[in-house]
Amino acid sequence: MTRCFSLTAARNRCYKSSFLKAGLRSTITDLQDGTVMHCWVPKTHNDSKPNLLLIHGLGANTMWQWGDTIRKMIPFFNIFVPDLVFFGDSYTTRPERSESFQAQCVMRVMEANSVKKLSLVGLSYGGFVGYSLAAQFSEAVERVVICCAGVCMEEKDLKEGVFKVSDLEEAADILVPQTPEKLRELLGFAMFKPPPSTLVPSCLLADFIDVSVPTISVSRTGTNFSS
Repeated sequence: MTRCFSLTAARNRCYKSSFLKAGLRSTITDLQDGTVMHCWVPKTHNDSKPNLLLIHGLGANTMWQWGDTIRKMIPFFNIFVPDLVFFGDSYTTRPERSESFQAQCVMRVMEANSVKKLSLVGLSYGGFVGYSLAAQFSEAVERVVICCAGVCMEEKDLKEGVFKVSDLEEAADILVPQTPEKLRELLGFAMFKPPPSTLVPSCLLADFIDVSVPTISVSRTGTNFSS
């Protein structure tokens, strides 16, 4: 049966409105290689302000992850907030899925917006992308802030650390949940005081997954996302 109302989609519309009111506009950049990138950019670029790139992590699109902070940053920076490939409205027909490829796509969006120098903040998976972007384009990146991202972590650390899983595939099942049960498990890891499991019904969690979470597969060669 077709769903007549999606709470997640409604929340998306609220976030879009708040981004627009904050002085950003939604843009689509066709990279001409089968890749299309969505990014929020300043409606008016202020040359006296530094450029700040905000790279989201795993989970929902970029609005959900930066929506509560952009208003505090916009008075001081030209803010750029992209959706990574297969998140939000960004996608590709190319086979690459690595954080290196994500970084290249993001940088091409910055170049399309005539951004030559920038600082960046990478959250979670976005920290890996930001680290790769800084390594590949060191002449363009001035400062880097990485939040909640184990960029030096090895697979053995997963078994020995706080986030105890047997392998990368099990980690991916939790970090990019495909079922309400896995999403509850992720909330247990991600939140200091997660809500009781009975408080959030499975139908709402399933709606969030259907609207906002990409599908994922993991192999020894990398992490593969798809829409």
